[in-house]
Amino acid sequence: QLQVVESGGGVVQPGGSLRLSCAGSGGTLESIAIGWFRQAPGKRREEVACSTAEKVPFYADLVKGRFTISRDNAKNTVILQTTGLQFEDTGVYFCAAANGHDCSDQWRTWGQGTRVTVSS
Repeated sequence: QLQVVESGGGVVQPGGSLRLSCAGSGGTLESIAIGWFRQAPGKRREEVACSTAEKVPFYADLVKGRFTISRDNAKNTVILQTTGLQFEDTGVYFCAAANGHDCSDQWRTWGQGTRVTVSS
């Protein structure tokens, strides 16, 4: 059964960067869409980026130009490179695997999340 595990979170100053990883096990991530979501304290979870199985990226307006989603199929991993982090980017970041190729497909598998804190 496919599982995904996030890593790479931490504490960073405003303007800093973090490289978040979503590693798959029990199945390949290559043939399915992978999304990154975040949940800020007291707020609902929101999607920030997605990569289709064909590696077409999509970004929420709030992160466009600052975050980059990419795939390392050899490592069965999807990366979210974050730059220019702001206080509002603080939250728990989750990756999710879809049940199909597209970012519009249903999210079927979720990780436990990795915490990102932007603090001065």
